[in-house]
Amino acid sequence: MTAREMSADEAAALFHPRDTAGFGIISGTPIAMLRALGQRSDWEDLTFSGGLSLGAPDVFLHPNVHYRVSFYGGVERQLALKGADVAHVPSFFRHYGLLIQHLRARVMMAPVSMPDENGRVSLSLHNGAHREELVRAGRDPERLLIVEASPHYPRTRALAGHENHLDLDDIDAIVYTDEQPVALAKEAGSPEDSKIAEYAAAYIPDGATLQTGIGAVPNLVAHALAEGDGGEYGVHSEMFTDGLFELMAAGKVTNTKKTINRGTSVITFAAGSRAMYDFMDDNPDIGVAPVFYTNDPHVIAQNHRMVSINSALEVDLQGQIIADTLGSRQFSGVGGHQDFTEGTSLSLEHVSLICLQSTATVNGELKSRIIGLMTPNSTVTSPRQLAGVIVTEYGSADLRGRTVRERAELLTNIAHPQFRDELTAAAELLGR
Repeated sequence: MTAREMSADEAAALFHPRDTAGFGIISGTPIAMLRALGQRSDWEDLTFSGGLSLGAPDVFLHPNVHYRVSFYGGVERQLALKGADVAHVPSFFRHYGLLIQHLRARVMMAPVSMPDENGRVSLSLHNGAHREELVRAGRDPERLLIVEASPHYPRTRALAGHENHLDLDDIDAIVYTDEQPVALAKEAGSPEDSKIAEYAAAYIPDGATLQTGIGAVPNLVAHALAEGDGGEYGVHSEMFTDGLFELMAAGKVTNTKKTINRGTSVITFAAGSRAMYDFMDDNPDIGVAPVFYTNDPHVIAQNHRMVSINSALEVDLQGQIIADTLGSRQFSGVGGHQDFTEGTSLSLEHVSLICLQSTATVNGELKSRIIGLMTPNSTVTSPRQLAGVIVTEYGSADLRGRTVRERAELLTNIAHPQFRDELTAAAELLGR
């Protein structure tokens, strides 16, 4: 049976007042459907599994709607402040499909490209961890698969050996919209970010395979590489960013040095500018794979000279990396952070770069982000045994193969000068 065409409001009416639903993170947000669901007020017990959503948050503000979040973003933080029932489920990105199975979601939703001549829609900007769950929902007569298709969503190609499409025959309802994928504003970055990017770029040789996270520093690093003399870079990154797009558009990405997936930039999802989305449309040089492949540490480690560039909120003197909590407050999520720190730890030719400014201002007070003791109720995103190179605006600390006391000294040296004495004193308690 082929998909039924209907409006977003008609598709929203297929939900029961008591129901469960799942969707992907960030560019996997079904914006039109969430907007339509927000128009209903008869919810008795509606639970979502998702995270890092973009836009259309009204449905989550209903008192009988519950939002189980795998990764916090700006929308989730604002919803929590407004009193919505937003609850974090600690998990890796690779586990997000399992979270939906734990919930036993009756309804699955996804934004997709327009159908092609073969009766297929592309998962476009987000493959993620639950394509199989999307298909299962569509083939189960007791469940629903609802997709929203827009001409503004690019059709992306699957990495060889993987799938990045849905057949119309597996879809219960298709909602045609004029929805634009959310374009993220490019962060210009501060002078400190520029200095961090300069130190980070020194660890990236010609022909390196790159993974970049979201934010100003990874984009600044990619910009520096695009304007530099190096080249023949490869891409193996869960997220495709404007920085990687700029690097590819400059002709600096060839993927010819890669030992696996040679000739192809491997990604799982994308979020950035409209120009980047247009660049991705039917681009044979980009292969989209599910996150359980892209983020598998053993796959990551097979790449040639893998360099991952990610951020942190705090790093303690032992090299424990805190990247998703601020004390007891959930701020973001684990995502693929530990996957890439682990994957790059498996060979001496690889390197994980964790980039952060040395300080933050909290309630008008300057605080060090290189810390002697973990903030109470914080959680470790990546453990100390996976720490690679930590970079601040004061330099880099290569923690690989270093003792606890050596790590403390190196990290103190890249902390803000105002805090170095107290960090030196804290280091005296370590490594005994």
